[in-house]
Amino acid sequence: MSSAFRDVISFFDEIGLFDVVLPFLLVFTIIFAILEKTKVFGTEEIDGKKYTKKNLNATASFVIAFFVIASSQLVEIITTVSSYTVILLMLSVLFLLLVGSFMKESDGVFLEGSWNYFFMLFMFIGIVLIFVNALGWWDDMWGFFRFGTSGESVGAIILIGIIFLFVWYIVKGEPHSGESLKASIPNKK
Repeated sequence: MSSAFRDVISFFDEIGLFDVVLPFLLVFTIIFAILEKTKVFGTEEIDGKKYTKKNLNATASFVIAFFVIASSQLVEIITTVSSYTVILLMLSVLFLLLVGSFMKESDGVFLEGSWNYFFMLFMFIGIVLIFVNALGWWDDMWGFFRFGTSGESVGAIILIGIIFLFVWYIVKGEPHSGESLKASIPNKK
């Protein structure tokens, strides 16, 4: 027996709220925000203040959002990516809760320094993997990396990664000051 709330969700699904209305609103909002921020269509001056051309930004966002919802494949990708991104966001909040449980109350900020960069890198990799999965490329990439049972392609990628890290470590070095460089050069008289 289904509940009244489940029936409402089913009704919304039948009328296309999840396949048409919500993706339209999401794309419209994101495109409109980008156009407002970048001022692609320029600005107009009213009473000495510059304002963006909201009518052009709204029209362009409206048309782009309609083009997106016209493609069921794009709507499916948006739905998949947004749902997995919310899961990734929830995982990050739960992770921060766990980290925060081991910190003193006076510490304030959860992650500082290199941990912050590590966490951002982890989130970036998670989002890239979500997009790869939503586009349907996951099986192709996994097949490429697996390359049968010998794993030659994985070994080659790991070797390239190690070489890249080694070269980066060598080139990174410490900055030289002019005085230490002069001190290392012998005087010629």
